[in-house]
Amino acid sequence: MAKAKTDENYKVIAENRRARYDYAIEEDLEVGIVLEGSEVKSLRQGGANIAESYASVEDGELWLVNSYIAPYEQAKMFKHDERRRRKLLVNRKELSRLWNATARKGMTIVPLVLYFNHRGMAKMKIGIAKGKKIHDKRDTSAKRDWNRQKQRLLKQAG
Repeated sequence: MAKAKTDENYKVIAENRRARYDYAIEEDLEVGIVLEGSEVKSLRQGGANIAESYASVEDGELWLVNSYIAPYEQAKMFKHDERRRRKLLVNRKELSRLWNATARKGMTIVPLVLYFNHRGMAKMKIGIAKGKKIHDKRDTSAKRDWNRQKQRLLKQAG
């Protein structure tokens, strides 16, 4: 049996695991992100956090707010601000759809995963989401527990 070829450039940098618990993700979208040189170097070392960040449409552009990229220690003169707003790259059609979802339907744009794609470019997967209520979170938890129990029963029986 041949071993599947893995892509050595693809690397997950940061993941927002709490997003799927706190929000009902309607759809997701891959976007580019504008970074400075020291930010890219820091991301290659794995220093990022997107757990408490969000994206917003302002003045016809999509911005990532409150994301953290650790400072790169070897950068002497051109250091970056860790929590600066970063521009996300989408086409006009997607941007207008995102604006409609947030402004008219009351949805939220939540970053899900920050990663390097197969070409080595930094990309982010964002989700158009609606906030869950407490009872929705309990339902999700109960379904997850039931599926685990069901898998255990099937494994024991079969």
